[in-house]
Amino acid sequence: MANYAFALSQHPVAAHAVGEAAGQILEAFAGEEPDLVVCFVSPHFVGAFDDVAFALGNLLRPGILIGTTAVAIIGGAHEIEDGPAVSLFAARLPGARLTPLSLTVEATPDGHAIAGWPDLDHDPATMLLLTDPFSFPTDGFLRQLGVARPGLQAIGGAASAAHGPGGNRLLLDGRVHASGAVGVLIDGVDVRTVVSQGCRPLGRPYVVTRAERNRVEELAGKSALARLQDCATAASDEDRELIRNGLHVGLVVDEHKAEFERGDFLVRNVVGADPESGALAVGDEVSVGQTVQFHVRDAAAAHEDLHALLAGHDAAEHDAKGALLFTCNGRGRSFFGAPDHDAGMVDALLGPLPLAGALCAGEIGPVGGRNFVHGFTASLALFSG
Repeated sequence: MANYAFALSQHPVAAHAVGEAAGQILEAFAGEEPDLVVCFVSPHFVGAFDDVAFALGNLLRPGILIGTTAVAIIGGAHEIEDGPAVSLFAARLPGARLTPLSLTVEATPDGHAIAGWPDLDHDPATMLLLTDPFSFPTDGFLRQLGVARPGLQAIGGAASAAHGPGGNRLLLDGRVHASGAVGVLIDGVDVRTVVSQGCRPLGRPYVVTRAERNRVEELAGKSALARLQDCATAASDEDRELIRNGLHVGLVVDEHKAEFERGDFLVRNVVGADPESGALAVGDEVSVGQTVQFHVRDAAAAHEDLHALLAGHDAAEHDAKGALLFTCNGRGRSFFGAPDHDAGMVDALLGPLPLAGALCAGEIGPVGGRNFVHGFTASLALFSG
């Protein structure tokens, strides 16, 4: 049977923090070596990350060790946003097949290409992926992956400890990188995903009748801007204020459904409007025939969306024994007005669980059966017993 544990240390000295966290894992596993350890480290320890990696490898001797640095760290029901922290997620997974992953971008005669994908003789079910947002084209990689391996679900996040290239750290089996991506391919373990994009819909869905790339010109035979004005007219004063402060569009991923519900929409920002043509520019490509719906986001909508997904049948009925949480660095205390919102809700509705994670600069997770990079999202991986 699989076994999971988490550890959290907020000691300000890196060596002590690592020792404290590793000791918690050793105690939980009675000295047995974990098959997988995922490590999250706050910006305070970026300079000591090589030492952190070496110590964790020596103390825990895991089958696979991956990790990243992030602006804030999750451990259990807590999100450590202000101080130093080291958080660990550890798993013993008898019978599971785990394949380490180290990806880089390399120049070729035909342009840049992603290198490092392993030769596989099987189709893994889940990919846990940690990326550097300044050097790795996660969106493009996931699109390629969707063609090559359409059944592979991806979950993870982008390192967030740095404001520019070279400042983040990624870890794979004792080797520390400042660019690229690391991860692990997982098979033989039931991993369910919950992706909460933190929005709620306004008005009704429309079919795109004219569009070019990311420019939506007509919705159901009427200009996109006119449809938005109709939606705003029918909305409450509060929703009109949310529209003014930041409008979003939900793009249906799977058009084969008769009705569209929470989780069927890929949420993207509206990034511009052309009053002369009535077109709206969206932060993704939109196709004629695709169904879209306007969305708004605030703390209340984000709270309600995550609560509904966690309390829903799929998540609530899953026999979760451990979890990894990748939530946006735009959420947290400043967004919700209180600490520990996302981690606390997971703990309250599904826990207590061994839970670790980070506040990321982009969250990876599936919507409608396809993998995407999100913003302002909470992406959760639930591991079964």
